[in-house]
Amino acid sequence: MNWIIIVENRWLYIDGILLTLLLTLLSLSISFMLSLTLALFKQQGPRLLRAIIDLYSLVFRGTPLLIQLFLIYYGLAQFDLLRSSILWPWLSSPLVCVLLTFILNTTAYTTEIFTGGLRHLPGGELEAAKAYGMSLPTIIWRILLPAMLTRSLALYGNETIMMLHATSLASTVTLMEVTGVARNISLNHYIQFEPYVTAGLIYLVLTLGLVALFHYAEKRWAGYLRSPRN
Repeated sequence: MNWIIIVENRWLYIDGILLTLLLTLLSLSISFMLSLTLALFKQQGPRLLRAIIDLYSLVFRGTPLLIQLFLIYYGLAQFDLLRSSILWPWLSSPLVCVLLTFILNTTAYTTEIFTGGLRHLPGGELEAAKAYGMSLPTIIWRILLPAMLTRSLALYGNETIMMLHATSLASTVTLMEVTGVARNISLNHYIQFEPYVTAGLIYLVLTLGLVALFHYAEKRWAGYLRSPRN
């Protein structure tokens, strides 16, 4: 085994880590806001809007992420209208296509997670809020959102980790995140084991960091949901 090559290419891995974190954080940040809105509409909105959200969720949760990425990255170029529009400089960028795919995919999953959190909200809390005279925006801000987020922390933590791992697909459309760096080193230096072991360890460390973060968040904000010990 030749670990010297890994040491010599450490800056490539550092750049790959930064790109991996960028893809993960941007995708999750934008998706988080979209999912909050869609979950509230799915729970409280008109029937037609709920059906549209259900269809969107079905499509993006029912098809592989890699196929979605290829359809957006390669498929959009098939439309002359898009190629001649002012959006094309953006849509022809691998980074934008990857972010768009990741956002659409994780929003579909996160919307279902948040909707499930709303469904477990005791009806008495809403009745008490209405009896107290709270307006709908106040109920959403003071009751629905906190209850939804605290009840969804565990599942949302899993989705965050899945999104981190999914960034490895970005290398299929030329972005050099951690997996892409490992693949390039493997091809350039004719070694297989060391680059991918290094990539795996990087993902493991990042995952452990996320697990610790969500465990802290659950203990800090969702501790009241745990059953008391006997």
